[in-house]
Parts: sequence; C-alpha cells; structure tokens
Amino acid sequence: MSKLAIMEGTPFGALDIPVLYKGFPIWGQEELDAVQDVVRSEYWGTGGPKQVEFEEKFAEFIGAKYAINVTNGTHTLKLSLEALGIGPGDEVIVPGSTWQATASSVLDVNAIPVLVDVDPNTWCISPECIEKAITSRTKAIIPVHLYGRMCDMDAILDIAKRYNLVVIEDCAHQHGSEWKGMKAGTMGSTGSFSLQASKIMQTGEGGMVTTNDERLYELIYSLKFCGRPRDASLDTPTMQSGNFRGNEFAAAIGICQLARLEEQNRIRHENVTFLEDALQAEIPGLSYLYRDPRVTKQAHYRMSMRYNKEAWDGVHRDTIIKAVAAETEGVLKLVKPYKPLNDSKLYRPFSKKTHKLSDEYMRLVDPSRFHMPVVENLFKEEYLGFDHPMFLGKREELEKVVDIFKKLYANIPELKKYQETL
Repeated sequence: MSKLAIMEGTPFGALDIPVLYKGFPIWGQEELDAVQDVVRSEYWGTGGPKQVEFEEKFAEFIGAKYAINVTNGTHTLKLSLEALGIGPGDEVIVPGSTWQATASSVLDVNAIPVLVDVDPNTWCISPECIEKAITSRTKAIIPVHLYGRMCDMDAILDIAKRYNLVVIEDCAHQHGSEWKGMKAGTMGSTGSFSLQASKIMQTGEGGMVTTNDERLYELIYSLKFCGRPRDASLDTPTMQSGNFRGNEFAAAIGICQLARLEEQNRIRHENVTFLEDALQAEIPGLSYLYRDPRVTKQAHYRMSMRYNKEAWDGVHRDTIIKAVAAETEGVLKLVKPYKPLNDSKLYRPFSKKTHKLSDEYMRLVDPSRFHMPVVENLFKEEYLGFDHPMFLGKREELEKVVDIFKKLYANIPELKKYQETL
C-alpha cells in the first residue's frame, strides 16, 4: 500500500498556516478606522494628510530623508531612472533572476537592460558579473535584494564609485532589511519598494521611492505629479511626465501596516531561521543560502532552500513540490524562482512597437544573447521556496513541515515511481 498522498496514500494532513488572502494580510480595527477617516474627510486623492504622513513615516522607518508614494513598484524604478537621466544609448545592469519589472522599466526609458548572472551563494546579483558587464555605455546598476538575502552592497557600491555609475536598489522584497546597520533603500541614489498585495508590507497596490538627495526628491515628486512641482512656490525644474500618484485610501492602510511591520519582520525572521536550521540539519539534500554577517537585519518575502536531487536519488525538485502539496491537501504550495529573464514569457522586448527603435537597439535588448548558468540552474533544479505568510503562523505547524519532508525522504522509491508517470 502506498504511503505518500501523491500515490494515493494517506496525506500527512492540512497545515494551519496563514496564506495570502486567508490569514494575510493581518488587519484590524485600525485599518477600518483609517479608511473611514478618509471617506469622511472627502479628500481622497494625492497630497492629502494621510499620504503626507505615510511618506514621512516610511522615510523615518527606512532611515532616508525622503519618501515618495507612487502607483506601484514598477513605476518607482521607471521614475528613478528618468530622474537620474538614464535614457537612449545607456546600459543598465540588472540580475537575470528577478521579477520582469526590474528590466522592463529600463526598456520603458529606452535604455538597454544588460542581464547578468547571480552569486551562487545568495542568488542575488553577482558583483563579479557586474564588473565584467561594464562598458563605456554603462550608466547604472539595479541590484535586487532577493530570495531572503541581500546583495553584497560593499562590492556593488565600490564598483559604482570606481566606474561612476548610479545605483538604484530594488527593495521590493526587503522592507526593513539592513546591511551593516543601513536599511535597504538608503545606500543607492534611490530605493524602490513595492506595496503590491503579495508583499510583506502592502497597500493592495502601490510603491515608494526613497532617497537622501533633495534634488531627486523634488524631481521624482514632479514626475509622479504630471510634471508639476511639489510646491508651486518652489522654482523646481520639471520634466514631461504623467500621472503616477497614489491615493489617500492606500496611504491610510499603509500607515497601519507600517506600524505592524517591525514586529512581523521579527517573527518571520525567527521562524524562517528555525525552519532553515531544521531542514538543513535533518533533511539530506536541503541547505540554506549563505548568511552574510554584514546583514544585520533580514526581512523575508520568501524562504529559499537549495535542493540537491542527487541526495534524493535523482528525484526532481518539481516532484517534491507536487508531493508536499498533496501531503498538505493543497495548503502548502512550495514555489519556484522567477523564470530567467533570457527566457521569460513576461519579459518580451520585441512584443511592443514602442521598443522597436532600431535594428541595433533590438539586437542589444535581445534577452537571448545573455547566458547565465547559475540563474538557469536554480530555476530548473536547485531552488525550493516557501512564501512569507506561513512564517507568521504557529511554530508547531512549521515543525510539521520538517516531518513532511522526513516522510518524503523515507519514501524515495514511491517518489521515483510517481516521477516515472509524468
């Protein structure tokens, strides 16, 4: 008789864990009262008191002088690039493993995204690969703090200084992480944060740009505000732009969610560390990514483990994902990494006429010209990920996750038999 649920055996049992839209986000009377305050105020658009308060509190939390609330985390990148003068002919170095917006925002200012490989120890952008990719056209680097780790900001900032490049930190997953006591979003010219519904801090949709540069602050505010200056009394140079404004409802929610963030980050980190340690100690073929001692606080959008199929007698990572879902009756759905940008259905430079500037530009932005073996391997075989909501749940439920993997490992022949049917 089969023992594994994936082979019609008895499931381990559903886990009592928060998942997105069921137990997360966490909210309460504070959020309800805040939204009602906005309704009653009759000031629902941009520039209202809630948005001003949200920007000020977010800047204070991050440790930046300024924060600008905009429509989403894609536009935070686009507006940063425009404000920094990045445009046609300029190259911007981005990691090949990231959400497509990191690279597509570069296309949207008619610049050239240059995809590079990631560090095999952290799966964040490789400083060595950055330096090899620099040409006379390179103007910027967008490091993405990803997969529950931070980029090597010492090395990246050193490269940027030596080659006179600007740095835009993509912090979409890292609200509250710190590198040597400096929060993510304060080390580059700008920091880009997403507040989209899946993030560890969210307002449904939204984004925040952080900066310590007053000139950039005024310019980015103008860019989000249809080209108007933030203050009509200021003689602020402006640029052609559109509407990238936030609203009072999202800001009201954001203020409440920000107040919850530090405690949630603490709980998540404790639980992620527990599960990383337990899986590495007790399950062959599972190991956590390098914990850089220079990271003094780590926020977790995902917990990421390295899977070695040889330790599981050739059982593929995707089989493990299906088996875990079956054992938990579909509750625990392990995740894969982002698809490599050189083979992504979402990152498609040739799909829009607006990007067809010239044959030479099309050649330069062709993602297939980039080869990134670490990115490709982690996508195909090595990456095994857990989403963040579960880490706000009970410790005993995380202990069950370890037991589920023990059950799977004890029944490798059944996993292999199932794999043969695929």
